Amino acid sequence: MPIFERATRLPFPAEEVFAWHDRPLALERLTPPWEDFRIEERIGGIRDGGEVWIRQKFRGVSVRWHSRHHSYLANRRFVDEAVSGPFPSWVHTHTFESQPGGSVYRDRIEYAFPLGRLGEAFLRGTVRRRLERAFRYRHETVREDLAREASSKAKPRRILISGASGFLGSNLAAFLSTGGHDIHRLVRGRAASPGQVPWDPMAGKIDPAALEGFDAVVHFSGESFERGRWTAAKKARILTSRETSTRFLARTLAGLRKPPAVLLSASAVGFYGNRGEEVLTETAAAGTGFLAEVCRRWEAAAEPAGSIGIRVVHPRIGVVLSPASGYLRRLLPYFRLGLGMRVASGNQWISWVALDDLLYAMQLLLESSLSGPVNVTSPNPTRNADLARTLGRVLHRPAGLPAPASLVGALFGEKGREALLSSTRAVPAKLLAAEFRFSWAPLEDALRRCLGAEPRGKAL
Repeated sequence: MPIFERATRLPFPAEEVFAWHDRPLALERLTPPWEDFRIEERIGGIRDGGEVWIRQKFRGVSVRWHSRHHSYLANRRFVDEAVSGPFPSWVHTHTFESQPGGSVYRDRIEYAFPLGRLGEAFLRGTVRRRLERAFRYRHETVREDLAREASSKAKPRRILISGASGFLGSNLAAFLSTGGHDIHRLVRGRAASPGQVPWDPMAGKIDPAALEGFDAVVHFSGESFERGRWTAAKKARILTSRETSTRFLARTLAGLRKPPAVLLSASAVGFYGNRGEEVLTETAAAGTGFLAEVCRRWEAAAEPAGSIGIRVVHPRIGVVLSPASGYLRRLLPYFRLGLGMRVASGNQWISWVALDDLLYAMQLLLESSLSGPVNVTSPNPTRNADLARTLGRVLHRPAGLPAPASLVGALFGEKGREALLSSTRAVPAKLLAAEFRFSWAPLEDALRRCLGAEPRGKAL
């Protein structure tokens, strides 16, 4: 029976590494962003009898896993074994071994191929490569998350997140949960499980008592910028959903008997508009255009919370690099077909950030005394042409074709002109002054990390 194994020495006690895995949403945090992976149902956690049902897609084929946990030994071991799925046998053993100065964290998977030797002949290399990529990512994540947790002096907090079903909200919830925080969610409609708080911001409906006692609130809700053309109706929804929900939430928090200490109300570097070569710190004025107007009014809507002493922070988030969402997700199909291209001249600046650096920055903003706008971007903004060349190099695909500005406008309209043709050279001045450490600041390192490519300097 084939065996896959990966072991990593960590400078943390085995008890801490085990506790990280024993917290809610650890599986979500460990899932590589390039995997099309969704948890459909879960009973319990990693203790004996816990079960999880997962839907996963690979090259358009959807498969369902059902796994059950057993052999739980606190701070030492737990096992998840497939009850059903694409492999006739799949036993994943997680072990945590104490050593002087730290521990060894080990994953071991024993599995059998479908269709026996025939399946092995066709799938052996593919399965091995996918496991190598996935578990390199998982071990890097555990190492870096625990390092951030060790450097944090904050006690576990009770945190409420709006937009927690979206891309950024769900990733932040998973990260904060594995860090030991108690995560709750604002949800539309009825609460379907514990930890959910129902609201309808457009109708002005919420139970204020349900918001009492939170240490912090993170607000991500709003109509997607990404999906669909920017028709007049779409633009109205984008603006109204952000401005109305933010003002309603801020006013509700301001009226509480015990309001939270901090409100992180999301914004974007679109605040600055098209600024050419200008280096943009948080002191720069708002630009012009639809995105700039949305961000300006979005930030202003949180004023009621700040007026009663809640520390309000507006993370102005750059282009988040992930194959699961946003700018990079739209580019990847073209680049993988060898049709990678720069847009127009390619000289326009893109202010980007690796997903994990965004999450770590949000942790800092929750714990620090920073307030007002904070650029959450890599300290190394890139030109559009450099992004195309770097992505092509990581994927081993050509990336020399130009996409004329006229074509972008014809295909995507106003959204394409603002998102693809604008130049925004934002830098994270406040984060750097706070000595925030970026884990994935070089563009190529960030792309290799989120796409599962070998790190630079290693054989491909």
